[in-house]
Amino acid sequence: MIEFADKISAWCDRIEQNNIWRQKKCFNLIPSENTPSLLVKLAEIADPSGRYAEHRTMKGQEVYFYQGTDFIRDVELEARKELGRYFGCTDVELRPVSGQMANEVVFKGLVKFVNRKRVAGQPFRRLRLVMNNDLNKGGHLSSQPMGALFNLVEEDPASGKENVVNIPVRQDNPYRADLDRLAELLKKHRPELVVFGKSMFIYREPVSFVHDLVKDWPDRPVLMYDMAHVLGLYGAFQAPFAEGADLVTGSTHKTFFGTQRGLVAGNFSADSPFKQLWTDIQGRAFPGSTSNHHLGTLLGLLLSAIEMNEFKEEYQSQVCRNARAFARYLKEAGIPVEGEEADGFTETHQVLIRVKQFGNGQEIARRLEDNNLLTNYQALPDDATFLDSSGIRMGVQEMTRFGMKEKDFEVLAGLIAEVIIRNKKVGEEVSRYRRNFLEMCYCLPEKQALELAGRLLLSLLPSPALAAGLAENMARRARELSA
Repeated sequence: MIEFADKISAWCDRIEQNNIWRQKKCFNLIPSENTPSLLVKLAEIADPSGRYAEHRTMKGQEVYFYQGTDFIRDVELEARKELGRYFGCTDVELRPVSGQMANEVVFKGLVKFVNRKRVAGQPFRRLRLVMNNDLNKGGHLSSQPMGALFNLVEEDPASGKENVVNIPVRQDNPYRADLDRLAELLKKHRPELVVFGKSMFIYREPVSFVHDLVKDWPDRPVLMYDMAHVLGLYGAFQAPFAEGADLVTGSTHKTFFGTQRGLVAGNFSADSPFKQLWTDIQGRAFPGSTSNHHLGTLLGLLLSAIEMNEFKEEYQSQVCRNARAFARYLKEAGIPVEGEEADGFTETHQVLIRVKQFGNGQEIARRLEDNNLLTNYQALPDDATFLDSSGIRMGVQEMTRFGMKEKDFEVLAGLIAEVIIRNKKVGEEVSRYRRNFLEMCYCLPEKQALELAGRLLLSLLPSPALAAGLAENMARRARELSA
């Protein structure tokens, strides 16, 4: 028993230390991460965590296969409503538990959809040809044949490679699409699916351009936008549904400050030729890809969607302003910044820097981590391999949520320059500066959140003695905040 208790205690010590380091001593600049609010985190450990709520539409009605699911049914309905409001769309599928699964659900649903017209006895076919962003030019892994598209697109018999054509990029700026060549490739290849979206992401995608080209084709492609990295900037950065996209997928924990899940959003009118596609997507979500769809994180997603709808414009505007300011301050500090300076270097939360003259990207990223600055090494478009990266990819979304404004990033850029250019040790200085940004914004005020958190925790404790002790501690902390 002592060994068991010691193991648990040792790991609790490490968990506590990691919490303090990541939440109070570091600047987290990884563009694919965020910190949920206290109440969203607590929702993740509420009773629905570990429960099941399998359901599907059968003979025109939604059938649940477990009892005790009325509450989580209401949660899912309300979450769909809040997210439908956020996107301004007709349909939202919330059962994928990651952005990659959301993409896979769409790809599998589309394969089922394109086979609906096949004659009985004909073989079940895969997608004839897909257009997406090149992985080496910032494209997202999940929309590649090595990712969620695996085995779902036909092969070219001559080459043995999948029929995937990449969106071409400009010679003078590989972060933007070459629209003339894009038009030529669309007309030549006539893809069944066009996937927009990237992981190295600083400019808008050519959604309206492609939509205007293909909208009158007899069998036009499905237009899908993987917004994993920019989901929390929907509207301020780009509004794909307003530009003609059919589907939006994404992760709900990057710029969107929710729990770690995925979603598929659709915008199909009643007379859309793709209306049936939504039914096929739902079928691939369940029973195709999920059984338990992580109900604790679903409950947390509902609360974060309510937060996002309340603070959307304020949060998004600050993220975009912070990113441009950060890029400018890094350039002034002597670090080369990717993108066009005339455009503020970026239109999203991401800032890309080129560090090759100071060292390998992996080595620079480790050096920054050793100084409490968490980033993401990145292969830039002219790099031969990810293993010899020239770039560092950073995002401002999490630190924006902790209250940073434009001018605050000037100090941060200076500290980063000290590490990258002069190889100085600034870890203690970084931690001291982080103390200025510990209170989370764009959610309920801390005192109000703490009172609600106390109620939620009390409801989870089985022992009256434990509950009484916790209630006393929470009440004392609330009084301190009020003083």
